This record gives sequence, structure tokens and C-alpha cells, in this order.
Amino acid sequence: MKIAFVVQRYGLEINGGAELHCRWIAEHMCKYWEVEVLTTQALDYITWRNHYSRSEDSLNGVLIKRFPVSKSRDPERFGKLQNRILDNEHTFEDELKWLEEEGPYSPLLIQYIQENQKDYDYLFFFSYRYYHSYWGIQAVPQKSILVPTAENDDIIRLHLFKELFRKPRGFVYNSEEERQMIQELAHNGDVPGEVVGVGTEIPDQFAADGFHEKYGIEGEYLVYIGRIDQNKGCDELFQFFLQYKRETGAEIKLLLIGSSILKIPVHPDLIYLGFLNEEEKFAALQGALLLCMPSFFESLSMVALEAWALGRPVLANARCDVLKGQCDRSQAGLYYSDYSQFKQALELLLADSELRERMGQNGRQYFQQRYTWSVIEQKYLALVRQLNKES
Repeated sequence: MKIAFVVQRYGLEINGGAELHCRWIAEHMCKYWEVEVLTTQALDYITWRNHYSRSEDSLNGVLIKRFPVSKSRDPERFGKLQNRILDNEHTFEDELKWLEEEGPYSPLLIQYIQENQKDYDYLFFFSYRYYHSYWGIQAVPQKSILVPTAENDDIIRLHLFKELFRKPRGFVYNSEEERQMIQELAHNGDVPGEVVGVGTEIPDQFAADGFHEKYGIEGEYLVYIGRIDQNKGCDELFQFFLQYKRETGAEIKLLLIGSSILKIPVHPDLIYLGFLNEEEKFAALQGALLLCMPSFFESLSMVALEAWALGRPVLANARCDVLKGQCDRSQAGLYYSDYSQFKQALELLLADSELRERMGQNGRQYFQQRYTWSVIEQKYLALVRQLNKES
């Protein structure tokens, strides 16, 4: 079979989100299918400016076809338009204008899909909310499989997406909560779909001791891994952690790993390490007592899966249904919705090493049963077999 994976950006430089999700799936599924990636020349997700010059490339055995972005995004203009759409009555045409500004605006990518659809058995579209998915699925509904990577925010309730969710031939959901949310919004329970998620790549070698020595990390610590910004709940995490320190005097640090667009409070026990390579990231995670996941919006937390793969418990934001559901199903995490619950959960986890060990074991088992690559690959194969039988 020949399969296309269609995504907004693609490359080694893109180290998270739906784009990394797509790359890992494409690289693993090329063992079974002839795989191509259809994407844009953009690297920066803020402006979508063209970055990659080559129209065709190859990465880890996968052929990539890149199409130019015809109009880069003006963040200020886009922000005003989005606020107007979300805060006021508006028309369907207004939403289509928002989608064009959301981007990445690449009519040549959609034209290629329309003109060459006969060359592909199926096209997997990653991330529902972008130009490539909306218009690509309109062009090839009977060959389209949507991997929505949807979060429970205001955007998903726009009218154009309720319509979109009824069009694909099939769905690959990240979580039970994501599937329930989309089906309640779009009443599309008759569209075949499977809860799959994504595996994770764990390096062959990483050493927590060497990491501690290199960065001068002493004593016990919690770790946050991901983009450091308000939407990820980081400002609240800083507030809760520092209040906990003031009230208890606990000798515990919080390591922050990832790119930051948020001002980090100055405190000796808030340690910002910036972006780390995979070996150092996993070394930091292995040496941590637990992972903090304060995000309000997730379709699936890949870093929580990484923590569980290493046998580390998770302390998560209960206001994110996906994180709460992952913690409940795995029995490998606690969650909070306010400071009082944060303090109570953190005190419990810090005081009871046996509880942390037991939850870590639960997490490792949960990961092995649901998120090893052999499990993920077989779910993709099974969905395509199901769709072929229904043809």
C-alpha cells in the first residue's frame, strides 16, 4: 500500500507536538507501507515562513515532499482576528478567513493532493485545526484518515470543524477523552476510529549520574519537560511550587526543561536548563522523583508516557480531562485542581517512597501494554484493514 502522511511541518528540528508524532509514526510504518510525507516548507509555527529550500527530501528512509507557504502569518493580525471570532457572533465565511490566517496557507499542497490522489491508498492528516487538514480532507474524504490531536479549547467548537469531523473515512484518536469530545461535538460515532496514541523513543544509553554532575544538580528534584508557557500551566506551577516551599521548607527543587516564552521567577530551587538532547532529557527524568504535568490542554501527553516508561509517577493538572484520564487508567499519577490539592498530592508522593515505586511500576506496565511501538503499529495496520473491508 502507498500511504501519505500530511502535516503542517516536518523535520528533525521540530522536537514536539503533532509534528514529532507524525514523524515517528511515518518512520515506523514505512516497514509495512510505501510512505511519503506531504508538508510545507515552513519551520517556524508562528509565522509559517518558508525555511526548507528543497521540494523533495528524504529523512530516515521516508520521502518528503514540501510545498511553499504562499502567505506567511502576521501574529498580531491573526491574534486580533481569532479574538474577534471567539468573542463575537460571526459567519461561516469568517471562520474560513480565520483558517486561512491560521495557516500554513499552501494552496499548492492541496492542489497536489487533488491531482495525485489516485497514487495513494490513504492519506493520514495530522492536526485537525490547520489549513492542510481542512482543505485536504475536503479534497479526498474517502481516502482521508484524521489524527486530530485535539484539545478541549474554544477552537474545536467552531462550526467548520463540526462539519469536518463528519467527513473523513476514519480517525486515529490519541485518547478516550479526545474521542468522546469529538463525537459529542460532531455526532460522528458512525465514522470508524481507534484510540491509538503514539509510542516513544527511549535512547539506548543515558546516565542520571553523569547528568547531575554536568549540570551541578544536587539533592532531590521534580521535573517539568515541555514548552514553558502559560497555556501549559507553567505560571500556575511556579506559583504552587514556590508557595509549597514557603509553607513547608521542603528541600526539593524543580527542574525546567524546554524552550521558554514565559518569565521564570528567580529562585535557587527553580532550575531552568533550557532545551536538552534526548539522552540528557531522559537522564533528568530518570533521576527525578516525579514528573509535573500542569497543562490545561492536551490530546495526549507524550512526556507522561516517557515518565511511565521509566517508572516515574506523574503529578498532573486535573482540569485537563486527558491527563486526569491517563492518570486514572494507569494508576500511575495523582492530580490537582487547586493549590490545596497540589500540596496534599505532592506531600503524599514525597513522603512515601513505596507509593512512588508502586505507581512507577503501574506506569511502566501501562506503557508496555498500550504504547510500545509494536502495539501502536498493529493498531494502525488494523484500522486500515478494517477500512479496506468496508470498501
